[in-house]
Amino acid sequence: MPTGAQALPTSTSSPRQRIAVVGSGISGLSAAWLLSRRQEVVLYEADDRLGGHAHTVQADGVAVDTGFIVYNEPNYPNLTALFAHLGVETAASDMSFGVSLDDGALEYSSTRLLAQKRNLVNPRFLGMLLDVMRFYRAGTRDARALETDGGFCRLADYLDAQGFGRAFQEDHLLPQAAAIWSASLRDIREFPAGAFLRFFDNHGLMLPIDKRPIWRTVAGGSARYVAALAADFDGEILLSRPVRRITRHPDHVVVEDGTGRARSFDQVVIAAHADQALAMLARPTAEETALLGAFRYSRNRAVLHRDAALMPRRPAAWASWNHVGRRGVQGQGGVTYWMNRLQPLEGAAPCFLSLNPDRAPGAVLHDQVYEHPLFDGPAMAAQARLWSLQGVRRTWFAGAYFGSGFHEDGLQAGLAVAEQLGGVRRPWLTPDPSGRIFLDAPPAGREPAELVA
Repeated sequence: MPTGAQALPTSTSSPRQRIAVVGSGISGLSAAWLLSRRQEVVLYEADDRLGGHAHTVQADGVAVDTGFIVYNEPNYPNLTALFAHLGVETAASDMSFGVSLDDGALEYSSTRLLAQKRNLVNPRFLGMLLDVMRFYRAGTRDARALETDGGFCRLADYLDAQGFGRAFQEDHLLPQAAAIWSASLRDIREFPAGAFLRFFDNHGLMLPIDKRPIWRTVAGGSARYVAALAADFDGEILLSRPVRRITRHPDHVVVEDGTGRARSFDQVVIAAHADQALAMLARPTAEETALLGAFRYSRNRAVLHRDAALMPRRPAAWASWNHVGRRGVQGQGGVTYWMNRLQPLEGAAPCFLSLNPDRAPGAVLHDQVYEHPLFDGPAMAAQARLWSLQGVRRTWFAGAYFGSGFHEDGLQAGLAVAEQLGGVRRPWLTPDPSGRIFLDAPPAGREPAELVA
């Protein structure tokens, strides 16, 4: 525990459980960390490092993030509290967004709408701006209406039904959403409209630029928070140990790793992607197969490089997030992050992170593949029932797929599992601490949790 921290005893006591946690992304690492306050925990990680999408690499001596990069305090309350608890230093980020289409035929950014001066007399561009304002006015109202109705409506159908033009869809909203979710333009069109609008509304993305939340980044890279969390973890860490099979028995669980070693535990927390979790289970239940199997994932190649040719042609249009692509192409959109501005990396040589580049960048510094959940109708329907799997056959699940796929979602899932399973509470109080995930009340009779101060 950190200096001065202590666990407040409950009125009852129970023997320590042996718990395996599989996966050390934000869900697994946070669950293992909190569980280790009271239980005996073994943390399995397939990679040779902890952190999952919190992955910092060294670019000529400069720490650059390639997965998780930014958060904001209103929408990431637990992550904000975790950083404060661990003493992790953060810095303000810049979340400007730019678009470059058809080899620079159209270019603009959220801070330089007239980076291309002819935008001022371009009817398509001006029509797009009118639709942007209309979308932001109507979005909050329509989000409530769509979710109250309870039916499923694709984002593409909602946009067409409301008369939003092709310019708004192809030149602004779909590229922006593809950048946010690391998804293809085609997959964004399949996104449930109600959930999409709720996310934009909750994150202040429908507010005027000057009223939006301030986004922040971990000073020195996200690896710093991972190291701080690992240092405060009181358990066993097994790196380069992919889990091959999990076999459940009435009174214990057996976890077999890639080396062939099998160990017995009282409970297991699987903090991996839904499809990976399902693949680990020997004889999954019908419910596990249906709910975990409902999630699809996109594979996204993230290339860190110094090649400015993957940015908008006009430097005036450069932003922190840049969609560079072509109209009418419904496949993978090309997104390039200007890391010097996003992280920020003041004084460092130009550094860019491109997702799924359509051509090979020059001066490559790092190449990595990440997987991100896709939220279509079947996934959203399954998500509402995911928590019903918790504790069945001594098995628990956690991951960002319990929410919107972001760091706060994964953290909320990991902490909630640890609290229900381990009889210990997170060492901070926030309003609606599990508000981004579908969470059922803990089963009756479960021992009350401790609060770690």
